[in-house]
Amino acid sequence: MRFCLTDRIAELDPGARIVTLKSLSMAEEYLADHFPNFPVMPGVLMLEAMTQASAWLVRVTDDFAHSMVVLKSARNVKYGRFIEPGQTLYVTSQLVKQNGNETTFKARGVVNGIVAVSARLVLRSYNWADLAPQRSEADQVTIAHLRELFNTLYRPEPRAVEQAQPVTVPSPAAPVS
Repeated sequence: MRFCLTDRIAELDPGARIVTLKSLSMAEEYLADHFPNFPVMPGVLMLEAMTQASAWLVRVTDDFAHSMVVLKSARNVKYGRFIEPGQTLYVTSQLVKQNGNETTFKARGVVNGIVAVSARLVLRSYNWADLAPQRSEADQVTIAHLRELFNTLYRPEPRAVEQAQPVTVPSPAAPVS
């Protein structure tokens, strides 16, 4: 099963920072089991939401050079609160360091101004053709699909409209840890 845990990219500064939104609804099929009388987003999916946000930042920063961007490690993962249906998780991921095909991030997820999850993530980028040259076509198909999905998730407003109707994203006073 595959979960898309990014509903929208609200802010994007290639090479630096991204803010994404995930609105949790009762339509999420995993909530039937987690938990039947107290549905909340599983912690592992909160971590995955931060990973997906960070992966979008890698893709844009590298101009979609790699078909695969995967989690290599998650450190200092801290959970602060439950996320219930009807709430929106605002994920902020800041690029800390990029070294070859590995990128390090400080990420956090916030609900109603309260940190729900935070972590330090390391993502690794590669192409299928790096492993087997005959897979280069798979890379091209995947990258084309990712570009299309990105264009759906990120629709920046023209500057004049942006000033008239700013996007409000809660930003807690505490720095990303």
